[in-house]
Amino acid sequence: MANQVFTGRYTVDKGQDVVVFLIGMRINQWWAVHKWLPVFLAMPGMIRELSINKQLGCLSMENFFSIRTTLLVQYWRSSEDLRQYAHGKAHLKARKNFNQKIGNNRAVGIYHETYVLSSSHYESLYGNMPAFGLGKALGHIKVTPQADSFNKRLHGKHIEKMNEHLKKPGS
Repeated sequence: MANQVFTGRYTVDKGQDVVVFLIGMRINQWWAVHKWLPVFLAMPGMIRELSINKQLGCLSMENFFSIRTTLLVQYWRSSEDLRQYAHGKAHLKARKNFNQKIGNNRAVGIYHETYVLSSSHYESLYGNMPAFGLGKALGHIKVTPQADSFNKRLHGKHIEKMNEHLKKPGS
């Protein structure tokens, strides 16, 4: 079901704020496998934990890989949930191992960025896609005339209008 393609145009039901968290690593020295491989292997356990334990607050995630860099985009319920996870057992263990084994060694780099998005400050559009990104995290809805442009989706009241339409008898 995860790969079901939703034909047509969809957008996000913007009823809530969301935290977007980008995290990843960059291999700076390919030959230093003994340095970057443990960093790479630390992530699957945390991904598994977040996927299984939805009460931790991670709504959804997407993985991307290039030749040197990995990128994991996570969508969180709140910055507090993200902070609590960052100070939890699994993440603290990975961070401690990184600092002990890698520290300031140039072989591998890590990064993260956090964005707290108000429901009035994001927009999305998905055409002929499986559930993806914010649409997967927050739920997507079919685009209607009230949400058929960037400006309408970003600044409009399309969700309220669509919900009112759905409540009318015969809709």
